[in-house]
Formats: sequence, structure tokens, C-alpha cells
Amino acid sequence: MSLKYSIILGNLGNTCDRFLSSGYKEELDKDTMLKQASQINRVKGIELVGTWDIDETNVSEMKQKLDDFGLKCVSIIPDLFSQKKWGKGSFSSANSDIRRAAVAEVNTCTDMAGEMNCDLLNIWPGQDGYDYALCADYMEERQWFAEGIRESARYAAKKGVRFALEYKLKEPRTHSYLARAADTILLIKELDMENVGACIDTGHAFAAYENVGESIALFKMAGDKLFHMHYNDNYNAWDDDMIVGSLRLTEFFEILFWLKMTNYAGWHSMDQYPYREDGYGAIKSSVLYLQKLESILESVGMNAVEELIKKRDPIATSEFIRTNLIK
Repeated sequence: MSLKYSIILGNLGNTCDRFLSSGYKEELDKDTMLKQASQINRVKGIELVGTWDIDETNVSEMKQKLDDFGLKCVSIIPDLFSQKKWGKGSFSSANSDIRRAAVAEVNTCTDMAGEMNCDLLNIWPGQDGYDYALCADYMEERQWFAEGIRESARYAAKKGVRFALEYKLKEPRTHSYLARAADTILLIKELDMENVGACIDTGHAFAAYENVGESIALFKMAGDKLFHMHYNDNYNAWDDDMIVGSLRLTEFFEILFWLKMTNYAGWHSMDQYPYREDGYGAIKSSVLYLQKLESILESVGMNAVEELIKKRDPIATSEFIRTNLIK
């Protein structure tokens, strides 16, 4: 299969939670994290977060650093979530100045992506949503959200940059406007723009009680709109951002099968928050887990899995799992 592996750079560093804002580990400089990423087998890509890792003042420096470590910038994630001004929404804010600022922020990231020879922005609008009933005009705010994405995407299209919209059920808001695959497909269909698609974060999908294999199929049926993948694991109730495969075997195998079935050609990016674990070890474990499943699928063959699915027989599937996935 020869999957393309990448890492969100900050996942290798000192990730913080709401109970200890300073984090549980020591801070690592960017050179150390980039060196660690380059030492993980077949990792060739890096995702950078705007304002965290890259801004208008250090684009050339970051490009040189990535080149020095043999890494490619595969996406830039606009920071629409970690600044106070976005606290009541970015594209969907009731404040028109904030909405304009969101468009400007994304356009700046588009320009930086061009300088980095990167053709993708991964947009996670984490603050766009609401917390309480009777406190949001859902129709108006969703319209503002769509208008902001449309305006930014038009600018990006001129630069050859695509948008992958990343959905998540909740957190930091109790309800997100991009919560599930279905919400995201509705927006993508409404916008009807060639350069606007989606990112599936496996943990976000699990927390929304989605079967990721089915979600992959839905984005294929929506017009080949799956542009990017983020990998992590959780217990379904929350976005725990755990090591891939901590809890799921069959589902991750099925994910790789459906990605190949639908001719997904994008990157497979690790997106975890190893709060207390060694970041390098946790991310490497996820990559190795996926590579193991990748090799099993290669060995078993797509035809065998297709024939298994056609049987629609859970007993046959159980035997397949025992024979091929548990050794």
C-alpha cells in the first residue's frame, strides 16, 4: 500500500490539559521535535499549527528546518481555537469584525502554505458552535460559517490550496457546528467548491459513534471529498487522543481497507495528545501499529477482504480476525 505518514509537530512536545496548563513534561524545541519525527520509519510529512509553529515572520526558517530534516509540510492548521478572540466563534461569531479576522487568518495561512510548497489547510473550527439552548441562532450562524469558508476557499483556490474541514462532536464547545461526517458533507455540498473537502480524525469520529469505514465511504460518495486523515484512539465518550490501536484492532484494519477501496491518496497523520507518555514513543507506536495493519492487508489481499464483506457473516468475520489479525 505504501501509505504516506505524517505527524502534527506539537504532538511530540509538551501537550497540556485544562487541569495543568503548563503540561506534564518538559518543553522541547522545534529542532528536537523535527529530529524525532525524522527518525520514525517512513514519516516524511509534518503538519504545522499557525501561530504555534509558523507565522509570517518565520516561514523561510521553518521551510529550511523541514528541508534539513528531509520532511515536507503536508498541511497548515490555522489557529482558530486557542486565542481569546475566537472564544465565541471564528467564522460563526456574531461579531462581524471577528468573522473578518477569521477569513484574514485563514488567508494568511494560505499564503504561508504557498511559500512552504504545501497544498492543504486542515481547518478545525473548534470554537464554532454553542454551549446552551436558546443562546444561538443556528441558521444565521451556520450561514455566517459557510460564507466565511467560501470566501477563504475562493482565495485559496487561486493559490492552488485545498481545505480539509475537520469535524468534532464537542470540545471546547458543548456542541460544534461541524460535529459529524453528515454535517460536514452538507456544508461541502452547499459550498460546491472543488478545493473544499474533509479531514476525518478517527478519535473525533469514534466519539460521535461513527464507524470510520462508513464515513470514508460517505465522503467518497459525496464526490471524493476526503482530503486528509488524522489518527488516534479513544473510549468513545471523549476525545482522549490515545495511541492508535490502544482499544481498536478490527476498526483500524477496516479503515485502511476502505481507504484503499476508495483510492484515498492523502497523508496519514498522527494527531495525539500524549499528556504523560513520552511523545516520541507514543507517536512512533501509532505509526508502527498502522504499518503492521498495512502489511497484513497487503498480505491478505484486498480481494479476500472484499469476499469476506460480501458474505455478511459475523462468524466468518470473527474467524478472519482470529486467523489474520491475532497472531
